[in-house]
Amino acid sequence: MRVRLHLILFVSFLMFSCASQKKEVVQFSAEKVLDENAQKIKVVQETIKSENQFPRNIPKGQTNWEMVGARDWCSGFWPGVLWYAYEQSNDSGLKESAMKSTEALRQIAYSPAENHDIGFMLYCSYGNGYRLTGNEDYKKVLLAAADTLATLYNPKVGSILSWPIKKSEFDHNTIVDNMMNLELLFWAAKNGGSQDLYDLSESHAQLTMDYLVREDGSMFHLGSFDSETGEFLKGMTHQGYADDSMWARGQTWGMYGFAIAYRETSNKDFLNTSIKLSDHFLERLPKDGIPYWDFDDPKIPNSPKDASAAAVAACGLLELSGLVEDVSLKQKYIDAAKDLLEKLSREPYYSGDTNQSLLLHSTGHHPNNSEIDMPIVYADYYYMEALLRLKKLEASK
Repeated sequence: MRVRLHLILFVSFLMFSCASQKKEVVQFSAEKVLDENAQKIKVVQETIKSENQFPRNIPKGQTNWEMVGARDWCSGFWPGVLWYAYEQSNDSGLKESAMKSTEALRQIAYSPAENHDIGFMLYCSYGNGYRLTGNEDYKKVLLAAADTLATLYNPKVGSILSWPIKKSEFDHNTIVDNMMNLELLFWAAKNGGSQDLYDLSESHAQLTMDYLVREDGSMFHLGSFDSETGEFLKGMTHQGYADDSMWARGQTWGMYGFAIAYRETSNKDFLNTSIKLSDHFLERLPKDGIPYWDFDDPKIPNSPKDASAAAVAACGLLELSGLVEDVSLKQKYIDAAKDLLEKLSREPYYSGDTNQSLLLHSTGHHPNNSEIDMPIVYADYYYMEALLRLKKLEASK
């Protein structure tokens, strides 16, 4: 009997020991994931034949990035990914690649504004480059880019025009995505640009808050306005399931964008809006913690996920955590962001050696049957950003 008891205890000890070791092996580390990602990005960059090619997505059945040109709205994300990989690794080769890829976008700053996403295109590329190198030429390009983006502002409405060269149902569209493009304008206003850049950014954020944010804490993707009178005509969810549904990535653009707007203006209404949007997002997350492409898609749970929305949300939550004063609220947002990053950093979302991307299972424009359940470059960009933010936050404690 005693021998049997000892045997049981010994087996139990071995099982506990193995479980502990296994847990230790899979323990999440932002530093470790960043190192792995930087190494992979360097290898992938070596396969890109020209600095004028920019990764955008990886269709099903393929392992390599599909490329787009400089004028695609996603062009700035890959140079940004390279800058983040350089920031993590201090690898001179990655720096050189980031510089070449960034330089290929210079034309955007000095061309007529064909795209409301100049902030995505140039602040993610030149902005990160300037932050990491202090290159004064980058600063000049960013200031020119801000002036170009500002030409899309309509003072009668109070916002930047979305889709300036695309025929639309109404005269003037304002989409939530543009909350993210405001960061370029706010930065420029503080770094030698006109005060008007600050004023129009604040106005754009105010209009978006007043008309696109719903009472329940969700958002319309788009608000349409009369271009002459400024009258609000209709709220829509262009890339979501329905006008009254909660499109996941749009919600996260708002979470992050209003946090930035508060950081730059100290307008408490923007802070409270970011909190409202963030809390609603967290309350509605499914059990596995990663959002479906639209929270109200009736096909859930047989509906595509959007890892890109989770990555943007992690960035927004970490930004918000540094702005709220309440200690418990601060920790809530840090914990939520870390939880999202932990989930993204393992199967089924982490790519590993599956293909050239970092993250799998993002969704671009579901109603158009475009980029559904595939790697998309902006998911990788915000994933790297969030990991670096978390690493710095934990190092400062």
